[in-house]
Amino acid sequence: MKNYTSQVSVEKTISLIERALAKAGASNILKNYEGGAIASISFTLFVPTFARTYFIKLPANVEAVEKILYRQIRRPRKETIKRIREQAARTAWKLMLDWVEVQLSLIEMEQVEALQVFLPYVFDGEKTFYSALKENNFRMLSCGEKEQS
Repeated sequence: MKNYTSQVSVEKTISLIERALAKAGASNILKNYEGGAIASISFTLFVPTFARTYFIKLPANVEAVEKILYRQIRRPRKETIKRIREQAARTAWKLMLDWVEVQLSLIEMEQVEALQVFLPYVFDGEKTFYSALKENNFRMLSCGEKEQS
């Protein structure tokens, strides 16, 4: 797993993500907390092609990383469990930083459009576009296939 030994604090990584997004034209950058920890970063992004501003919500799935790290230790002690949680947060957010930087580079090099990259994370106030598609078993993505009756 990339970044599984990262020692960069979550706060430092979040600030680097915010800086990269702001440099790329994002505005209204927010940190969303759950249970006292940052769960996602939200921001607005104006897309000139459609003359529209989109609200984007980028999550870091710390729990998933924690499960993987936990599985790698046979019999963790109590103090190890706390360190695993802290490492999972550092790793998850560092992975998100890497992803954001790569995506922004692709946008800058005109390999992709901003909306193409961030579309799964467009947030309507309740759920992301990806979540909405998943809830409907991705029916909108028939890709030319006919639904079976």
